[in-house]
Amino acid sequence: MEIALAPMEGLADAMMRDLLTRQGGIDWCVTEFIRITDTLLPPSIIQRIAPELKQGSATASGTQLRVQLLGSDPVCLAENAAQVAQLGASVVDLNFGCPAKTVNKSKGGAILMKEPERLFRIAEQVRVALPKHTPLTAKMRLGYDNTDTALDCARALAQGGIAQLVVHARTKTDGYKPPAHWEWIAKIQDVVDVPVMANGEVWSVADWLRCREVSGVQSVMIGRGLVTQPDLARQIQALQRGESYQPLTWEGLMPLIQEFWQRVRINVTPRQAPGRLKQWLALLMRNYPEAQQLFNQIRRETDANVLDVLLLGNTAQT
Repeated sequence: MEIALAPMEGLADAMMRDLLTRQGGIDWCVTEFIRITDTLLPPSIIQRIAPELKQGSATASGTQLRVQLLGSDPVCLAENAAQVAQLGASVVDLNFGCPAKTVNKSKGGAILMKEPERLFRIAEQVRVALPKHTPLTAKMRLGYDNTDTALDCARALAQGGIAQLVVHARTKTDGYKPPAHWEWIAKIQDVVDVPVMANGEVWSVADWLRCREVSGVQSVMIGRGLVTQPDLARQIQALQRGESYQPLTWEGLMPLIQEFWQRVRINVTPRQAPGRLKQWLALLMRNYPEAQQLFNQIRRETDANVLDVLLLGNTAQT
């Protein structure tokens, strides 16, 4: 059984990946997608999105990082995948699940679920371009506006050479609205000979248990569920192992929020920094009433220096 931290554009950056993987229970994580068009990207762009490449393709806690590419041109994806491997990526992942309109309009993400043949060509050419020891994985949705191509797309990717498939159990038009159709994961696992991992609507240990029962697979990729409950993977792992574990309290979480704020202040402009903090607090509200209280307290605050005093008790800032 594996637990992975999902790639989340604008949310699961290197800072968040580091904080969440340090809580334990996460076997691997994925970068935000790197968009590939018609050029070979400069290494600096790849390393900016995946700074973990400079430390063995792993977070500070030792959690493996996979580098995710998004695009539609098999040749360009293959060339960039080869470069990503040269830069140290231990695994390369392909994104066929992003539902963003701007991405889909440029022939990327979930819109490719309409073209199983193209998925095969992409997987095949990227697999050939990668070193034999570098696995290729992929993430897909159930389709664009229906599930008609779900099984064909899964077969195409498996035949193209991927080693593992993550299935977000919704179509593009479903977006992130519940429910996730976990029963489709079982159907997909039946037609491919590579491991399939479930993704979608796992917010709690109880959700994981239901997902496992319906999908027939134990491995799970969790996105927003981990951001709203940073030790959720550790809770699932403890249950799986029959271990006792005390879930993270607000008092235990507060040092992480303070550290997150300190790092945001270093890496994000003062104008944008408050928004990053509010983004996380808004998600934490799902499980922590105290997050609602703190969010209400800072809702209209735009001065990062004021937040320094509130969260850290000082105004010193790098």
